[in-house]
Amino acid sequence: MARISLSCRGWQLSCAPHINWGSSKVLATCVISIALLCIIVVTVIETRRIQNEINTADASPRHLRVPRKKLSITEPTDVNDMDLHYGVVIDCGSSGSRVYVYVWPKHSGNSNELLQIEQMIDKDLKPVSKKIEPGLSTYGDKASEASEYIRPLLKYAADHIPSSKHKETPLYILATAGMRMLTESQQTAILSDLRVDLPMYFDFLFGENHVEVITGKQEGVYAWIAMNFALGRFDHNEDEVSGTPLSKMELPNEGSSSKPHYRKRTVGIIDMGGGSVQIAFEVERSDISKSLLAEFNLGCQDSDIDHTYRVYVTTFLGYGANAARSRYEKMLVNNTVFYSPTGMGESELPPIKDPCLPEEMEDTVSFKNKDYKIYGTGNYLKCKLNMHKLLNTSVPCQKEPCSLNGVHQPDINYHYSEFYGFSEFWYTMEDVFRIGGKYNFDQFEHKAKEYCASKWSTLEDWFNKKLYPKADQHRFKYQCFKSSWMSKVLHDGFKFPHEYNSFTSASLVDGKEVQWTLGALLYRTRYYPLRHEFYPNMDECLPSYNESQLQSMYLRFDNNVNQSDLPPNLTSENLREIQQLEFQRYHPPWHRSSILDNHILLVIIVFIILAIIGLYIRRMRKLAVIRAGLSRVPSMSYFMVGEDQMEQGIKIERTMYS
Repeated sequence: MARISLSCRGWQLSCAPHINWGSSKVLATCVISIALLCIIVVTVIETRRIQNEINTADASPRHLRVPRKKLSITEPTDVNDMDLHYGVVIDCGSSGSRVYVYVWPKHSGNSNELLQIEQMIDKDLKPVSKKIEPGLSTYGDKASEASEYIRPLLKYAADHIPSSKHKETPLYILATAGMRMLTESQQTAILSDLRVDLPMYFDFLFGENHVEVITGKQEGVYAWIAMNFALGRFDHNEDEVSGTPLSKMELPNEGSSSKPHYRKRTVGIIDMGGGSVQIAFEVERSDISKSLLAEFNLGCQDSDIDHTYRVYVTTFLGYGANAARSRYEKMLVNNTVFYSPTGMGESELPPIKDPCLPEEMEDTVSFKNKDYKIYGTGNYLKCKLNMHKLLNTSVPCQKEPCSLNGVHQPDINYHYSEFYGFSEFWYTMEDVFRIGGKYNFDQFEHKAKEYCASKWSTLEDWFNKKLYPKADQHRFKYQCFKSSWMSKVLHDGFKFPHEYNSFTSASLVDGKEVQWTLGALLYRTRYYPLRHEFYPNMDECLPSYNESQLQSMYLRFDNNVNQSDLPPNLTSENLREIQQLEFQRYHPPWHRSSILDNHILLVIIVFIILAIIGLYIRRMRKLAVIRAGLSRVPSMSYFMVGEDQMEQGIKIERTMYS
């Protein structure tokens, strides 16, 4: 019977029965084989362990994509739930100021989810909100009284939020069109009074940049964010995207990749307040003036493509319903007085006829310290014709197509788009006409014509009988004008066709009130998941800075941080070092899953090592055959070749394991 054995020196197969187990080559081969076997066993065991850990991670939900916690709108907010967070936003508009209190549960830890912010519900199942009049802008000449004006709103909010949560509750006071109409010095004086006085009475999280006059562009973006968030258009999990219309986007900062990115189709918004009107909708192209675009990331990471948006947004100051009425009255007086034979300052003129007021309604207009009587004729179509000049559509258009004031507006795909109207669009359609919701041009025109042609005595009688509980007297008086203005702006200003059937006026979505303040809070707290979830030890790293300072730093983390913005002894370099340190100390849950994806790579590496060793042994066998005739007389070249090959083999082995 043939016997096979391993000849040590020559690395050859022979029939010799002797095996020299003391040879260093045999020993090295055995060690390498055992080491590779151990690596394979450890890899398999570790892979199964990690897989089991992820599959059974119920005890550690932070590492799973858990369903977001929905807050109930059918029962009061549970103020005893210590995991709830609160936020306060005050909208300082042109006609009044309103406070909104918001609440959200602890973030799920899923990078695809935003904070689930909802409006707080009181014990009467009503949203926690309160309005006062007049607007903050009326304190332009008495700025020292601004804080006293705001205090009742903050007292109302403080009474609803648990006192133990006050210090961690962010407060934002954001002023809009009314304040934008004041001089810069008046704005500065009012804001300074609020910054200095309010912290003496309330201990909310109130940084210096938490009170400001926001631009119309910001207001439009906030309204766009609020509506799309309420409609769930920012949910990008696979189970939530299925069955939803998608759109292809060319996102900024995606590099040279030509692969399109698909996600839920967002909706456009038009928000008409008392002083201004904004329009905002997402665009696919970037060849639009930067002044008309807002590019931003709602996610807590700059690399979050799913939450990066490019939105066309523009605002028109003076085109809000109340501001437009003031401009219209001046135009009406000018057209009547300055072109009349008697002229200004002559004998008293008969009442000026106004087709934008209900029939037989009397009103008074003050112009240049003189009062003029207005008499309503209730002609809806003539009213729309008279106000056409207010749109300024005759201004030269720099780039077609244009909307109001010669401002460029990108083409809108009216077959696939959806738009929602806020504020005046909702109030005008719902408070009197009771047709809020889906907009129908013919239905709206019929209601408006009917209302304008009604005698004021009849309308006033209906109002006094409280047949229209949602409408106040101001709304009832100027409903005819506001109806005409809304239709004019929508169709002649923004160029929406009369047959467009995807426009909806809205105030509530799923029973919840939707205001631009929700969008403002979502955007300004977008780094809260990063602060509270992914940096659990941040308080240990920065024990000397309070929560307000930390939050202020993190809210500016995505911008160029100026040294003047940071607390003493902390530079922007220190701040970045802290971020790097925290990322080293804690890995977000989605990083853990990459281990499972990489175990295949580890197995491939093991096979490569085995292949290299096999090739090495094969080479040694060939060399052994060549030297077979000189096996009894070893030469120097034999030892040099063997040692050199052994050294290379060791180097290769070490390289693959390092």
